[in-house]
Amino acid sequence: MTAADIALILTAMLGGAMRVSTPFIFVALGETLTEKSGRINLGLEGTLVLGAMIGYAISYQTGSPWLGVLAAGCSGMLLGLIHGVICSLPRVNDIAVGISMMSLGTGLAFFFGKPYIQPSAPRLQSLEFGGWASNPAIKSALEINPLFIVGIVTAFIMWWGLANTKLGLILRMTGDSEPAARAMGINPIKVRVVATVLGGFLAGVGGAFLSLSYPGSWNEGLSSGQGLMAVALVIFARWNPLRCIVAALLFGAAGAIGPALQSVGISQGYYFFNAAPYILTLIIMISTARSTTAAREAPGELSIIK
Repeated sequence: MTAADIALILTAMLGGAMRVSTPFIFVALGETLTEKSGRINLGLEGTLVLGAMIGYAISYQTGSPWLGVLAAGCSGMLLGLIHGVICSLPRVNDIAVGISMMSLGTGLAFFFGKPYIQPSAPRLQSLEFGGWASNPAIKSALEINPLFIVGIVTAFIMWWGLANTKLGLILRMTGDSEPAARAMGINPIKVRVVATVLGGFLAGVGGAFLSLSYPGSWNEGLSSGQGLMAVALVIFARWNPLRCIVAALLFGAAGAIGPALQSVGISQGYYFFNAAPYILTLIIMISTARSTTAAREAPGELSIIK
């Protein structure tokens, strides 16, 4: 393998990491927002799939992919609202509800999405940062979707807002100690419902990226468990929005290894490298299961640590 091949692989991995990481960023940020309020939402896999279908359908019907992105976010808000309201009822387990919502989201997407498997919808146009390169592979690797930039900006806004605003303090207080929040006159139920709804919106937008940018089509196997992997990513990121970016890029780079090697003619072990994100998820879950740091930084009201 020559130095040029190595450079091409690294460039392809960089471009692939940005593409593959984008839905991870949105789902992880949505789950971070939800868990910061003291609630876990395992239903974001269903939100991701439903968002992908709704975004593709609206883009096809209206000719506007950005309307599709907005509609996908709204579908995520609806599932988040249902999840938040049900979990607010007495003696309801949020993990069980999340699993049910995952089934509901995927079921709705599969049922209503069948007419949109074949038609071609307008896709989100990427920003080309590789115009200086003569190599087509490098040009392709440096095509960045606007949603990736939106995700980065959203992460910085969330990070700043959680640390420096009254709303951020209310959210963190609710997630860390419900009695303390009630003592300050805060309604934890309202805070958690709002956080779950906004988290659903972000996850829905992540789903729209899958169908309107990369891979850029709607089919029933589109998500491949990315919504569930994002939960592990949030734990790995220690509930920090900026760390979510790094963790998502790490997952994205793992998912880009196979295509990057194939770009220079290395096809042996392709399917093994495609499994890298799932292997990484397993390693993260094992390594964080007994991590005292993760337990210390987790919101105190989360059911997974009680």
